[in-house]
Amino acid sequence: MTTKNTSETSALPDPQRAPREFLEALFATAVRSAQPLHAMAAHLPAPPRGRTVVIGAGKAGASMAQAVEALWPADAPLSGLVVTRYHHVPERAAGLAQRIEVVEASHPVPDAAGMQAAERILALVQGLTADDLVLCLISGGGSSLLTLPAEGLTLEDKQRINRQLLESGADIAEMNCVRKHLSRIKGGRLAAACAPAQVVTLTISDVPGDDPATIASGPTVADAGSCADALAIIDRLKIELPDSVRAQLHSGALETPKPGDAVFHGHQLAVISAPQQALEAAAAQARAAGINAYVLSDEIEGESREVGRVHAALARAVARAGGAFNPFQPPCVLLSGGETTVTVRPRAAGAAKGRGGRAGEFCLGLAQALQCQQRVWALAADTDGIDGVENNAGALVTPDTLARAQAQGLSVRDHLDRNDAWSFFDGLGDLVVTGPTFTNVNDFRALLILGADS
Repeated sequence: MTTKNTSETSALPDPQRAPREFLEALFATAVRSAQPLHAMAAHLPAPPRGRTVVIGAGKAGASMAQAVEALWPADAPLSGLVVTRYHHVPERAAGLAQRIEVVEASHPVPDAAGMQAAERILALVQGLTADDLVLCLISGGGSSLLTLPAEGLTLEDKQRINRQLLESGADIAEMNCVRKHLSRIKGGRLAAACAPAQVVTLTISDVPGDDPATIASGPTVADAGSCADALAIIDRLKIELPDSVRAQLHSGALETPKPGDAVFHGHQLAVISAPQQALEAAAAQARAAGINAYVLSDEIEGESREVGRVHAALARAVARAGGAFNPFQPPCVLLSGGETTVTVRPRAAGAAKGRGGRAGEFCLGLAQALQCQQRVWALAADTDGIDGVENNAGALVTPDTLARAQAQGLSVRDHLDRNDAWSFFDGLGDLVVTGPTFTNVNDFRALLILGADS
């Protein structure tokens, strides 16, 4: 089965009779709770005496801009530019005028459209005064969408480096440390360009711990990392750099603005939506249906397949022992978030590249370790609606996943070796397909355990 329009589903199916649909409804609730319009009003500043310029980048960029337009006083000046991922622009509400321009660019590997948008954004904030306001809208994905290579780097260099980072298994903090120091706009540099205007940054978190300096590589946030840190990561991951850029990192010439720098004086920042809020919204809905709900953590990191195996061990323990010797009492749902990673395995010569993202690879590891455990269902998906670069948000695991796969000649081990989760779950009809959700609070995982084995 392929799930359609999950983000629009509001009814809560009976978990005993329709466990798949129940999990899909929990995912829809998590996504709905993270929509910008729901959280924006409490954080918008008052219009300034001068101009208001809106800038931003991320997968939620267009929906955040539309929320600002809907909430901003009609008689107050408003203009600007945000960049979002291709096909991540929601339909406009009837009668809502567009005052903020939205452009689209590539994610997760940057392209020329993103570089042009970054150049235009830097130009928009030139010549502002202390009476002006810059409203910066930041969400996950902004690191590749807002790309402006450092001196000595070409766009092609940045594309190659991004691909290597994505395939290396590096976590988001490590990737963004490198990105900040190889950019002319990230790591607080955009804030410096806005001076002396007031700057208010509103962000939707897609990173473990909700560190605003990590979200989209913190273009308006002070950076505590260093050129030395970036160089150490680059060397460990064996990423090639032009000699001139390596020399600049060695000398500190590519250093970012640090905490305490005067360019950040008076700046304001608010995280308007975060992974924990989305997980709690799903948990509340499960409890309303009479299902115990436990939020394990919104900061889980590690290799996706290994995180799947750990979740499987928890689910098997609950399904086998029930609540007698376990803090999780079935029927229950175990919820978690965070940002896992996928280390892409080397391919044999001529072999096709595997398709799939971290949610799918989590599900492969989970299914393998569950070993057909009865009365356990699971859903893992990316809240932006896109798992990696494929057309699905994630996938579903059922008690008969392995049996159905075997009947179709699909091997979990082979698909893990190829990092090919998409093909596995597509073959079973168990992809979760929602299309872009216009928000992004990272991974969502839900394991439903309907009673203990007798």
